[in-house]
Amino acid sequence: MSNRASTRPFAAFEWMLSLRYLRARRKEGFISVIAGFSFLGIMLGVATLIIVMAVMNGFRTELLDKILGLNGHLLIQPLESPLTDFSQVADRVAAVPGVRLAAPIVEGQALASSPFAANGVLVRGIKAADLDKLASVAKNVRQGTLEGFDQGQGIAIGKRLADQLSLRAGDNLTLVSPRGAVTPMGTTPRIKVYKVAAVFEIGMSEYDAAFVFMPLPEAQAYFNRSNDVTAIEVYTADPDNIDHYRKLVSDAAARPVYLIDWRQRNATFFNALQVERNVMFLILTLIVLVAALNIVSGLIMLVKDKSSDIAVMRTMGATQGAVMRIFLITGASIGVVGTLTGFVVGTLICLNVESIRQFLSFVTRTELFSPELYFLSRLPAQMNVGETAAVVVMALALSLLATLYPSWRAARLDPVETLRYE
Repeated sequence: MSNRASTRPFAAFEWMLSLRYLRARRKEGFISVIAGFSFLGIMLGVATLIIVMAVMNGFRTELLDKILGLNGHLLIQPLESPLTDFSQVADRVAAVPGVRLAAPIVEGQALASSPFAANGVLVRGIKAADLDKLASVAKNVRQGTLEGFDQGQGIAIGKRLADQLSLRAGDNLTLVSPRGAVTPMGTTPRIKVYKVAAVFEIGMSEYDAAFVFMPLPEAQAYFNRSNDVTAIEVYTADPDNIDHYRKLVSDAAARPVYLIDWRQRNATFFNALQVERNVMFLILTLIVLVAALNIVSGLIMLVKDKSSDIAVMRTMGATQGAVMRIFLITGASIGVVGTLTGFVVGTLICLNVESIRQFLSFVTRTELFSPELYFLSRLPAQMNVGETAAVVVMALALSLLATLYPSWRAARLDPVETLRYE
């Protein structure tokens, strides 16, 4: 009975031999080095995959929040006739369940200049009440105030634009529009000086450097739109379910309109992000695969080195299954410990990625994450439970698969033939 108990699957002696084979000895130093590299490869592969996928997710989420926080989820544009009835249309659309805001806007391009520099900008005319509901702007005012925005001729500009033009709240900004007054000599540019009432910082460099908000009546006068607006921006409670709102908003408009949703407006950008994310996943998976192949080579060498030990065990009554399990445990231990260590390292780096970036920037005295190139002013990382679990499961599966062939070879060794040539 005791003999049967000692040879049950994954018995104590199988674990003892497996762990002994993992220990470094002078005679088997090279095999231990291979095992060490296999462990490091899997750990680095898993950690890198987790970090990269988290950063890519953070990029997408942050950019989506910034883009949808400033631009409407649905854009209503007029068909057949101008939007002279914009107030009534906006009120009807705002009454649709799930619509948070329907904001009439006047939009146009202009040249913003100061005594120090000039820059192209996108001017957006909007009501003060609607601007207050845009949390990305209203809650991120760094200088000045948005109070009384509709009463005066003050404008709100992004922080990067203010820095580029060397302006602060209270300074004057000159806007030049190519479409000004029509004269017998042709259309003359419209040049007007505005006071900077507020400076906001959304955190997305493109928006902070290009957007200028202006009171709606002033924008209508500036862009020669006295009775109508360019479009109506619609913000919903669930941007991912935008198809549900299209029909409701179209019916509520009660006039011919053309609807563009946020996916159409940003399709190229987000498709590029998705492709980049998938390619990075495939490339980094190769790191784990190479590490798994290291386990194969290391175990094959270990089996060859321990062939006499295997033969002795077989003659003493060890089954083929017991021998196979010993080497399965040996290889799997490298994979499991490497995967779990990689998971811990990757998680710790993801939780402190911005602090690490700042430290490395300080040490190297370089800008490692330029806002001009990456749109965002900080490095985001957002771990997805499903994706992280998939990375861990994939690494464990590859590690276990890598042990099958060497373990099978060990179990198939003929003890008589092995001992004959020893």
